[in-house]
Amino acid sequence: MHAAIDTSGPVRYPDPAVIALDPRFEKLVLPLAAVERLATGCRWAEGPVWFGDGRYLLWSDVPNDRIMRWDEVSGQTHVWRHAAQHANGNTRDRQGRLITCEHLGRRVTRTEHDGRITVLADRYRGKRLNSPNDVVVKSDGSIWFTDPPFGIIGYYQGEKAEQELPAGVYRICPDTGAVELMCDTVNGPNGLAFSPDEKQLYVIESRARPRNVLVFDVADDGRGLGAPRVLFDAGEGTPDGFRVDVEGNLWCGWGMGTPELDGVRVFSPLGELLGRIALPERCANLCFGGKHRNRLFMASCTSIYSLFVNTQGATAP
Repeated sequence: MHAAIDTSGPVRYPDPAVIALDPRFEKLVLPLAAVERLATGCRWAEGPVWFGDGRYLLWSDVPNDRIMRWDEVSGQTHVWRHAAQHANGNTRDRQGRLITCEHLGRRVTRTEHDGRITVLADRYRGKRLNSPNDVVVKSDGSIWFTDPPFGIIGYYQGEKAEQELPAGVYRICPDTGAVELMCDTVNGPNGLAFSPDEKQLYVIESRARPRNVLVFDVADDGRGLGAPRVLFDAGEGTPDGFRVDVEGNLWCGWGMGTPELDGVRVFSPLGELLGRIALPERCANLCFGGKHRNRLFMASCTSIYSLFVNTQGATAP
């Protein structure tokens, strides 16, 4: 892994890789900030999650079966966890513990503060989950995750196995730990995120053609979902993971097809395309971090990139 920021080329302000397609995007970005490459050497980087208390970023290198760590102070990168069960999506719970989706274990786990690993979900009604993909935690402590079969269709990001359940979106109850199926009609559920007020849940439908970003109304008690609506379709692009800022804009990892599609695309809460961040690789997933949650970390195929922005990542109320 490279240990520090890539400085192989000149930096220009404003960065031509940050492209406004709507005047509203100009308010979300900074003219004196540029895309930086922080680390490289992965096979498929996924699931970035920021630990502000330690000033470091973790992410999954799925085919290499490891979780990586980048330190903000030193700029150093190293392997944080070997034999990581082909981990994919990561987040933190309300107590700051790491929550991880694992392809190989076909489960969602929690890493305790002392390093022990607790299994939170690996079955639904006696049947094994497929390969949990992405995960978010709601303000009530419930854990929501998607469970497509991507990690069991071959031996690159997991191990080939029989699919026992339809692809679904699940909720883990914070009080009982019960695993609850919220929806099994999404064709290839992938990234997911709540709106800042948690009244809506966004889910990427990655096996539809064209691929869609769906939006569900969340029941007042937080335990049910309304019928899905298409917020927008991705056309020729492939959205994967995404996060929401404090204004409700969706920052989506993007790519596939042509170099012009690779990077991040930003949409308004109404699904209007506002702008994009061009990267030399497809972006799989991203998160906000840094002291003020104003640094965008982008997991993109082999590398981790970052960009300081003029907004902040949403936090649960």
